[in-house]
Amino acid sequence: MSLFDDVLGDSSFQPQAFGPQEAFAGILLSASACDGHIADEEVQSLMTILTRMKLYQHVPPHKFNSMMDRLIGVLKRGGPEKLVQMSTPAIPPELRETVFANACDIVLADGVVEQDEKEFIDDLLVKLEIDRNRATNIVKVMVFKNQG
Repeated sequence: MSLFDDVLGDSSFQPQAFGPQEAFAGILLSASACDGHIADEEVQSLMTILTRMKLYQHVPPHKFNSMMDRLIGVLKRGGPEKLVQMSTPAIPPELRETVFANACDIVLADGVVEQDEKEFIDDLLVKLEIDRNRATNIVKVMVFKNQG
């Protein structure tokens, strides 16, 4: 235990549970960061997706920015795996395929699908409990969407 732990208390990072808005954004931010870096195209895609969704229509800019800061903090401390772990339980069943499709879109945004990104998508489909055939169709559509 460090001196800071003695003075400030245990510094274990235990963030508060996410709601659906944070969870959805958390999955997409994880998709952007799963290969170790976040490309400009991925950030642009992430922001376009989130700002177009009904889920965020009534979120004021300062609350949206605060939410994103919190998610980035979790990402920095625990990596994409921790962010997905915290986000998955808060994704409503009716948005599981939606968040999966959008995560695929973000992975495809920079035009290159690296091994880390493939593994992230495979893991995400399991964690979101999406049927593999359904997931395959979603991936096919996202690949078609991002061609050219």
